[in-house]
Amino acid sequence: MKNDIFQKLIYQFVSKFFVFPIYKFVFKGHLIGRENIPQKDSFIMVSNHGSLLDPPLLGHALGRNISFMAKAELFKIPFLGFVIKACGAYPVKRGIADKNTIKIACEKLSDNNCIGIFIDGTRQKNGRVNKPKQGAALLAFKNQKLLLPVAIVDSHRLIKFKFGIPIFSKIFIKVGQPIQPPQSSTRDELNSATMHLQDCINKLIG
Repeated sequence: MKNDIFQKLIYQFVSKFFVFPIYKFVFKGHLIGRENIPQKDSFIMVSNHGSLLDPPLLGHALGRNISFMAKAELFKIPFLGFVIKACGAYPVKRGIADKNTIKIACEKLSDNNCIGIFIDGTRQKNGRVNKPKQGAALLAFKNQKLLLPVAIVDSHRLIKFKFGIPIFSKIFIKVGQPIQPPQSSTRDELNSATMHLQDCINKLIG
């Protein structure tokens, strides 16, 4: 109990004093679809992935404590490793198929914590969902939790340089309507839910 309270305090501190200035003042962050975010029960946030900054930016913007599955290598990056760890991220070595990863995710969901999954499993150069994995749909079925499609627009091109001067992109985060979990764990059912998520997120991106 004490650890949970401490974790939430750390999350709020990092979100307010580290992530907020970057989100609001550097990238002029703007959230669309706040009304679609469940406020009581936990859920599985599913998003596209274009930047290393996606986890803290999404976690801050949505206003819920969201634990992200993050590549183990990211925890070794100065500052970023501190931020994502403070925000409840946990390392993934072999992706969503790893049994230990699934176990951790299920434990967090059963304890009413939200988790975040980048559905492609890795960053995409075009910022869209291209080759989605079925892990999010499988977790949703196992835990009977809502899937929340979210698009972070232009995070794959956060910074451009013109005549050597950095130009920061404006970040839009768009939240779609929650999606019910699959009715079974059959390949067809999981694939159908995954394709639906891909379609929703890419439509949000535009």
